[in-house]
Amino acid sequence: MRFALTEEQSDLVATVRTLVAKRATSMDLRAAMATPEGYDTVLWQTLTEQIGVAALAIPEEYDGAGCTYLEAHLVLEELGAGLTPSPLLGLLLATEALLIGGSDEAKRRLLPQIAAGTTAALVIDDDLVLDDLVLDAPGAEILLALDGDELLEVVDAEVTPIDALDQTLRFGKVRYDRTQATSIGAADANRIHAVGATAMTALQAGAAARALEITVAYLKERHQFGRPLGSFQALKHRCADLLVQTETARTMSWAAAWSVGQPDQGVRASLAKSWCSDAFSQVAAEMIQLHGGVAITWEHDAHLYFKRAHATAQLFGRAAEHRRAAATDPTTIEGAR
Repeated sequence: MRFALTEEQSDLVATVRTLVAKRATSMDLRAAMATPEGYDTVLWQTLTEQIGVAALAIPEEYDGAGCTYLEAHLVLEELGAGLTPSPLLGLLLATEALLIGGSDEAKRRLLPQIAAGTTAALVIDDDLVLDDLVLDAPGAEILLALDGDELLEVVDAEVTPIDALDQTLRFGKVRYDRTQATSIGAADANRIHAVGATAMTALQAGAAARALEITVAYLKERHQFGRPLGSFQALKHRCADLLVQTETARTMSWAAAWSVGQPDQGVRASLAKSWCSDAFSQVAAEMIQLHGGVAITWEHDAHLYFKRAHATAQLFGRAAEHRRAAATDPTTIEGAR
């Protein structure tokens, strides 16, 4: 397995990073969160039309870019770094569900729409999703549901937006008439859960790295006793430990992304989700501690990273559940459900 990005993948990451940073000067994170949609629609339009992020994981025969899940994972990691709200997560889950188990008719009808930027969400009704919350359900134009191993296309659903602790993520509760839903395939629930867990690690690895970067910059600027805080050996050691956590998190997240569609997908997803959840939670907690009082003000982003860490640690299986799953059966994440 090659743990390095190709030139094209590196260019993709750099392009997304530049675009997000440039757009943030016009609409910052808090302004985007406060919009009716919950995200910057202009940024999303640019990401889909100019970069084609929605089409990355979709084969060319369905009007996609013909890349792999990994490219979409890298974009998700970059958006996660800045806590950038977007409908990409829900769209990616719906895309993978169609690719895994959708009928040929459903793929040919729905995937080109998603590739063009039509928002989508996937309802997963089991214990792995807290309180049956559906990511990116509010405003989703295409709504799919996983009922056991059956994949359904849902129409006329009632979607109730739910306020969450992490305001950068959008959740909704979905009610629909099962008799009005159309069966469009038979999807492997374990594989879809593994994709969901892997997608969470992209958000976690990206955010953990950025949180540490912000913290180190603060320690270099903040002075105490006439010296930068970052010059104190004890704080250097704490940051060094966090760097090991974040670099390992990214490596394990990429390994899980590379394995999507492979026989070891389940175990790599579980190992990555358990490590990334713990690593991000530790980095976010240290970010609060090392920033001091400013970290708990609304104006600083530290509390937002802290909330994102706790939210993503719960979604698609907790760390302990994934460790148990990987230890008991290395071929599946069934034990985390």
